Amino acid sequence: MELNDGEEEEFGFSRNYFLAKDLAASGKKSTHKLSDINLVDEQELRAAASNIEPKHEKEIVSLIDSYKSLYSRWVFMLRCGFGLLMYGFGSKKALLEDFASTALTEYSVVVINGYLQSINIKQVVITLAEVLWNQCKSKRKTPSRNLPRAQQPFNSRSMDDLFAFLDGSELKENDYFVCVVIHNIDGPGLRDSETQQHLGRIASCSHIRMIASIDHVNAPLLWDKKMVHTQFNWHWYHVPTFAPYKVEGMFFPLILAHGSSAQTAKTAAIVLQSLTPNAQSVFKILAEYQLSHPDEEGNQVTLNSHLTEFKDHELVKTRRHSDGQDCFYIPLASEALEKLLSEINQ
Repeated sequence: MELNDGEEEEFGFSRNYFLAKDLAASGKKSTHKLSDINLVDEQELRAAASNIEPKHEKEIVSLIDSYKSLYSRWVFMLRCGFGLLMYGFGSKKALLEDFASTALTEYSVVVINGYLQSINIKQVVITLAEVLWNQCKSKRKTPSRNLPRAQQPFNSRSMDDLFAFLDGSELKENDYFVCVVIHNIDGPGLRDSETQQHLGRIASCSHIRMIASIDHVNAPLLWDKKMVHTQFNWHWYHVPTFAPYKVEGMFFPLILAHGSSAQTAKTAAIVLQSLTPNAQSVFKILAEYQLSHPDEEGNQVTLNSHLTEFKDHELVKTRRHSDGQDCFYIPLASEALEKLLSEINQ
């Protein structure tokens, strides 16, 4: 029986699909190696990226301007007690800053740059308490004699005391609040569980309103049902801007560049992603052992097929121990190894 062109094409596709499945099931090892990832100097890569000619600038500006018609609705949602969560492709930094500077002029605004590598969350809460206190005094909506006395500075109070102040246990009026703008609430400096719990408590305070942006596809996994509906109380807005992440990118290591432990860890993480979950777990155990025994020259542990796979991918190397035996070690500095472990744990 002869096949027409369409049927022959469909038959060829089906045959290739099942051949690919057979190859995958045959246990053929990945050929990815750490040395196969060609890295360039970070400064050189950033310079090349800065010289890329921007495209569609007028259209991007026009798109961002079109969202200004939504500002009044966003303010209304904030006054109703909702948090605003902006998502969509492109940097939303300029959009949120324009909204804050033009539509939130009646309120105090605190900005958190979640794209930074580290953020002191307690200092954020202290700043919010100080801003709220100053706003309360300046508006004079509470008689001076009824204002609570700051018996101790905010920076010496516990987190629970600070949250109690932000939640209005000392301030009775609820018709004013401090707006918190968070660029990239899913950023590297904020995405750990403890920090997200603190941010949830901040958002649930009666005198706080939160406006945030997300960019990672898995960002919603940072929150459980209680955090989303009870604490953050998000009202989601799809606001793609297609604007480049120029500022955000300046503070994040480039994956394809070398020169720091963060980038070395990133390249190792790329290779690990091509391995099986079981192999990743074994590598994690080996890395944790190496970090907890920094003075040892290596691990005299047999890892069977996984160890062979790690050697093939250049994730693990061998060297001669002082007693003459070969031992295995991960060719990464402690700082890079810690960063790699954090990548695995995410």
